[in-house]
Amino acid sequence: MYHVVLGVDEDEEHARAAAEEIAKLPGDGSETEVTIVHVFQDNPSGASATQVASVREAQELLEDAGITVDVTESSGDPADAIIEVGDEADADLIVVGGRKRSPAGKALFGSVTQTVILNGGRPVMVTGVVDGE
Repeated sequence: MYHVVLGVDEDEEHARAAAEEIAKLPGDGSETEVTIVHVFQDNPSGASATQVASVREAQELLEDAGITVDVTESSGDPADAIIEVGDEADADLIVVGGRKRSPAGKALFGSVTQTVILNGGRPVMVTGVVDGE
């Protein structure tokens, strides 16, 4: 069994792109298990991760590819939560979406993707949305 942890924020395009790349991984989909992680920054209504459109989008796409999916949620720092879930699951791969940001923007605001890459301690695949999609 190949275990993938997928960090999903509210961006449906990024969630779809990441799920599509996971579905393209070598092997049969039934041999892959994905844990989708959604980290709430602010959740005054008490929503669950499965109520977030981007999470549902990724989950449906993966399940349609025959992949077993588990959804988990957290609050706090997204990078720390993704790394923690990856460690707990002993994930073979962590998948996160990349964003186009200027070097100054990265320095000022940090980057979940950069933190996961540098501190995750396991392989990381960064997906993105191609311009014009």
